Amino acid sequence: MKKNKPNHKLNPINYSDAGVNIDVGEELVSEISPIAKATSIKGTIGDIGGFGGLFDLKKSGFKDPILVSSTDGVGTKLQLAIKTKSYFNIGIDLVAMCANDVLAQGAIPLFFMDYFATGKLKKDIAVEVIKGIAEGCKQSGCALIGGETAEMPGHYQNDSFDLAGFCVGAAERENVLNKNSVKHGDKVIAVASSGIHSNGYSLVRKIIETRSIDISKKIAFDNTKSLAESLMEPTLLYTKAFLAANKNLKVKSLSHITGGGLIENPPRAFNKNLTLQFNMSNFELPPLFKWLQKQANISLFELTRTFNCGIGLLIFVDQKDVEIMLKDINNIGYQSFLIGSMIENKLNKNVIFDGWEL
Repeated sequence: MKKNKPNHKLNPINYSDAGVNIDVGEELVSEISPIAKATSIKGTIGDIGGFGGLFDLKKSGFKDPILVSSTDGVGTKLQLAIKTKSYFNIGIDLVAMCANDVLAQGAIPLFFMDYFATGKLKKDIAVEVIKGIAEGCKQSGCALIGGETAEMPGHYQNDSFDLAGFCVGAAERENVLNKNSVKHGDKVIAVASSGIHSNGYSLVRKIIETRSIDISKKIAFDNTKSLAESLMEPTLLYTKAFLAANKNLKVKSLSHITGGGLIENPPRAFNKNLTLQFNMSNFELPPLFKWLQKQANISLFELTRTFNCGIGLLIFVDQKDVEIMLKDINNIGYQSFLIGSMIENKLNKNVIFDGWEL
C-alpha cells in the first residue's frame, strides 16, 4: 500500500497558520495548574489536564446526598470587563452566578469547571480570568477541578472571549430546601448585594452608549471610585451567609436574585397560593441603582424587573427564627435585614411592594 505523501507543489499549512497555537495552550495549562490546586477541598482528586475532573463525594462527608448542578455565564458584563480589563473580577462573577444558584436548593458547592473560548489565546488574560475563578471558588468553598480553553479563530474577533461555568453541589436528602415549606406568616430576610452583580448589563451598556458616559470618571454619588469600578464590582458569594443562616436547619427556602430581579426570582422559592409582601418603606435604594433609573429614565417597576436593586439573596424563614438568623448572618460580615412577609395570594400577584409605587 502506498503511503500518502505531502504534495510538494503546495505550501504546507500548519495548525498555527490557521490561528491556533497549541504551545500557548499547553503553557496555560501548566501555569494554571497550581492556581486550581490551591482551591482543593476534601474530595478533590488529581490535577487538572485530564479528560475529566474527578471528585470523591464520599470523602466530602455526605451520607445520603442529592447532587445539585448549575451552569451559567456572566452575560454582557463580559463586554465591559474586556473594555476595562477587569479580568479577575469577571472570573469571580462566573463562579458566583453558578454557586449561588446551587445554594438556592440548599446545597453546598463542591466543584466547579469553566469554559474559556477566544479567537486568539492571550495567556496573560486567560491566567487573570482563571485566578478570579479560583478566588470565587475559594469564597464559595468549592474546588476548581478542570475546564476547557478553546482557541477559535474566525469565530471570536480581536480581543473578544466568552466564559461559561458549571458548578455541582450536594445536600443531604433530608435537608434539600422545599418551597412547599414556606407558609403564610413566614418572614423574608434580604442579604445585600455588592452592586449590580451580573444581570442587566445590556441595559447598562445601552445607557452608557446613549448618554455618552465616560465610565473612567468619578461618579457623583461616590467620589472614591470611578463608574467603571462600581459597575465591575464582582458578584457576592453567599455560601458563608447560607451556612450561618442555616446552622440550625431553619432556612425554609432561598431565592438568588439574578435576571428578572425582584419581580421574577422570588416566586421561584414559594408556591403560587402565596404572595411575598415586600416592605419597602424603610428600604433605601442604593445610589448606583438610583443613578441607573435616572439615566435610563425608566419606571421603578422596570428597574425592579431588571436589577437586584441592592438585594442579592432572599431567605424565607419562620418568624420565630428571624432575629437569631439576622444576627448570625451579620456577624460574619454580610448585611442582612428583614424585607417582607408571606401572605395569602388574593390579588393574583406573587410579589407586591408596600411603600413603592410600581
